[in-house]
Amino acid sequence: MILVITFLNTRGVRLGKVIQNIFTSAKTLALVGLIFWDFRGAKRRGDEREFQPPVGYSQSTNIGAWREFSEKLCAHAYGGEWRLWIVRCLWCCAGWIFVFRRCLEQYRFTAAEVKNPKRDVALSMAFGTIIVIMLYCLANLAYLCTLPLVQIQSVPDGRVASAALNSIFGSLGAAIMAVAIIISTFGCNNGLILAGARVSYAMAKDGLFFRSTGTLNSKGVPGSALVYQGIWVAFLILMRTRKVDASGTVTYGNLYNDLLNYVVFAVLLFYALTIAGIFSLRAKRPDLERPYRAFGYPVVPALYIAAAVAIMFVLLLYQTKTAGAGLVIVLLGVPVYLWLRRTSRLAPGNH
Repeated sequence: MILVITFLNTRGVRLGKVIQNIFTSAKTLALVGLIFWDFRGAKRRGDEREFQPPVGYSQSTNIGAWREFSEKLCAHAYGGEWRLWIVRCLWCCAGWIFVFRRCLEQYRFTAAEVKNPKRDVALSMAFGTIIVIMLYCLANLAYLCTLPLVQIQSVPDGRVASAALNSIFGSLGAAIMAVAIIISTFGCNNGLILAGARVSYAMAKDGLFFRSTGTLNSKGVPGSALVYQGIWVAFLILMRTRKVDASGTVTYGNLYNDLLNYVVFAVLLFYALTIAGIFSLRAKRPDLERPYRAFGYPVVPALYIAAAVAIMFVLLLYQTKTAGAGLVIVLLGVPVYLWLRRTSRLAPGNH
């Protein structure tokens, strides 16, 4: 899939845009259909089931039982288990950032290719975020209306949407969900591949990345950046993990969970640096044109930086192996950055 999408994106931004719009529309329609059928199934069943707290807690639905559940949940959180949830939650938050790529991909990292970026970028961000928030909340509400909470808690691998469809369509639900996942994955991959190449292209144009990635092919797209990116992603996918437990049993897997932990820490770091850049630019370049204003400046940006730093500290403290590896990977880029910046300044015509 990655090889095919990479090749298609080298054929021009219009083709990549068409692919993104088709699969984003298909994914959105599939999610709307899932929400509709879940609500319809819940309405048809009426009050046949009882909304219950998770396994291990009181099965009655009175206020006292839910108070007991919330107290035990908080006890688990203060016991340290909450740190295991942070990474997944933050990855979902990163998904809100990526919504701009997925909904109207050509308007964010490809802003240089938009006729009116001051208007279209802001509109795509606003409407894309609103649409995804609505779909996300409605989907979760549909799951809660379709499945008992005890079943949601015990769904294998957290596949709640599949369980909801199975409760409505039976065995056919698994096939429907498989198709929906493939469509979603294709659209997501296309958006990330289209956007990622533009990032390295822009960095190369500023002399901060390898010069070859800053060139356009005959179709007017960063072909070299797309190819290098595709090779690197394929390499990460093909790598396997090997773990040996206390009994000597060897299990093999992929790097997804490890990469997830690496990325979340690095993402937090760069988000904090990006927000800090607002304060820096306001001080160093007060007369710079600013078509967009930071909401709640300076309080909201400062609070965001403080929260991001606190979470990074917690990740380093409790998930040292993975968060520390993410930090090391970022730090390895520092000498490369300094070297590239130096060679860029020494290049003919640069000052």
